[in-house]
Amino acid sequence: MNTTLATTVQTNSLIPVNGELYLLEQEFYANLRVQGKSQNTLKNYKTDLDCFNNYLVADFGSTDVKNFDQHLVSLYGQFLEKKYTSDNSRRRRVQALRIFFDFLLNKGLVSSNPVRKLPTSPKFLDIPRPTPFVDVKTFWNHLVNETNAQDKIQELLSKRNQIIFLLIFGAGLKVSDLSGLKQADVTPNFDNDELPRVLIRHPKRDAYTVPLPMVFKKVFAAYLMILDEMKLKSQVTFDNLLFYANPYRIISGGLSPRGIEIIFEDYRNKLMITLTPKSLRQACIFKWIQQEKSVHLIKEWLGLAPSYDLKLYLEHSPNFQYSEEFVDEIYNNQKLH
Repeated sequence: MNTTLATTVQTNSLIPVNGELYLLEQEFYANLRVQGKSQNTLKNYKTDLDCFNNYLVADFGSTDVKNFDQHLVSLYGQFLEKKYTSDNSRRRRVQALRIFFDFLLNKGLVSSNPVRKLPTSPKFLDIPRPTPFVDVKTFWNHLVNETNAQDKIQELLSKRNQIIFLLIFGAGLKVSDLSGLKQADVTPNFDNDELPRVLIRHPKRDAYTVPLPMVFKKVFAAYLMILDEMKLKSQVTFDNLLFYANPYRIISGGLSPRGIEIIFEDYRNKLMITLTPKSLRQACIFKWIQQEKSVHLIKEWLGLAPSYDLKLYLEHSPNFQYSEEFVDEIYNNQKLH
């Protein structure tokens, strides 16, 4: 193996690495930013790859990217087993390196991804902590009622947030799913009695659709009407389902995962409730279980691999009771007043 130290570059953590590797990692981080990854996620990726860089420097001085092979990756796996007692710590570092090698593979710099053959530590499944049902109802009730007596942009923002709620609690979407959605990905089925559906373009498998609550049709129609009006007023065009705006006008189409998380932080603090996109999505999972949807179907709608274990959700389902009838009731009652 070539261990000649090529151009030495200092990273922010002062780990000397091969110049080519440093530049590739910077390009990798830039691609993650384009995908809408949060600053905290980028920091975690950098921490995990710095671990790999540190290993290369300590054990080999440096190594060329072209020499990244199964043997090197296996040695790194052994290093992780000795260094970390936490299964999750080892697993996270292996996953970060696997995604980085996928990036190198797409650039044609490696012929295969040897990290995919490296066994990962089993993921520790934490007990689900969904948004309590009373808080789910409080959140939706607030979203419906805050559209009253507001100017157009505030009304539009409220309707956008209703859409976000229905896509998470109704269809179990992640913030990364929401961020990339286009208007064309929603099939409202206005002209028939079928449930509306949302199309998910999964990065590793075929696209699929997930049903939404029936009230989504009304919310979506009202949202599109005012959205088109405000796009014209703000002199912007885009095909994204969601958008970013200030208190006066729409700024641009699209809404980053971090932007969605900030929206939830604001509502959580305002309403003093337990609320994150993740906890609301977990509430959706329990709702599906109580609707007696099959485990296979739930995994499909969540975009999970067939091997993913929903055991903890099934075990804790009796402790978390959810329904979605209140969504239609609150929305329709508000419209009557």
